[in-house]
Amino acid sequence: MGLSWQQGPLAPAAVGRFLVPDPLPERMLFAEPLRRRMRVRFGGTWIVDSEDVVLLHEPGRYPVAYFPLGDVTADVLQPDEHTTRHRDLGTTSWYTVRAGTQSRQRAAWQHTELPDHAGDLKGRVAFAWRAMDAFYEEDERIVGHAADSYHRVDIRSTSRHLVVRSGDRVVADTTRPLVLYESGFAPRWYVPRADVDESALTPAEGRTFCPYKGLASYYDIVGAHRAAWSYEDAWTEVRRVSGLVSFEPDEIEVLLDGIRLRLEPGQGVVSHGVDRNLSLDETTAVRQA
Repeated sequence: MGLSWQQGPLAPAAVGRFLVPDPLPERMLFAEPLRRRMRVRFGGTWIVDSEDVVLLHEPGRYPVAYFPLGDVTADVLQPDEHTTRHRDLGTTSWYTVRAGTQSRQRAAWQHTELPDHAGDLKGRVAFAWRAMDAFYEEDERIVGHAADSYHRVDIRSTSRHLVVRSGDRVVADTTRPLVLYESGFAPRWYVPRADVDESALTPAEGRTFCPYKGLASYYDIVGAHRAAWSYEDAWTEVRRVSGLVSFEPDEIEVLLDGIRLRLEPGQGVVSHGVDRNLSLDETTAVRQA
């Protein structure tokens, strides 16, 4: 999703390549100024407020925000005896975060023995996304993980002929789909409900969350599990696909202009980790705020 994961330029499974004569290093980390005000809330109070955030892009991970220690509220960070070693950035020291009546162990970290070439992160600390109450850019809450400046979603209308089949049954047939192009992903095709045989769709248990599109609901189709999905209330930036249905080509037959679509490799999503949280709880809280 963006610069360093999925199939982005710095990702392990990059879909493109740099046109240079010599091979690039297997791993390349990229740090840049975020140029946005970011705040962190924990224990019912603001514990960080900074306009000097550095965003670290690491292969295979979502971007991580690093804050100057001077922009962290005094006494929030309590040194922890726990240390780890980052394969590129050296020794990492961990902190317990305390504010108000709340305390969370190993909720922040700092790379304390950085190599000379990684000096952009010197004197900076990152906070575990799942351990904090919330992250904000200005007064708007950012959910899931730090926003990737290189991630974008474009939606285009088209008159191409898209047909979805389950055996001999036509589940969808349209010449007015919307195609959604999202950084790091293969194009996804969304079909208006009027062009879908909704009697073929059986609501499936479980929903997923995308930081850029919102909550997705799923459908089974005649034994094909979660073969279709829909963003019933897509976020403002992608409102055009709200309520439309998209189909998974590895679960059901999807034909575009008569050619069967196949699932492209490298499309998996890693939803959880110390630097991120793609849980439904967080996005539900945003909706109710």
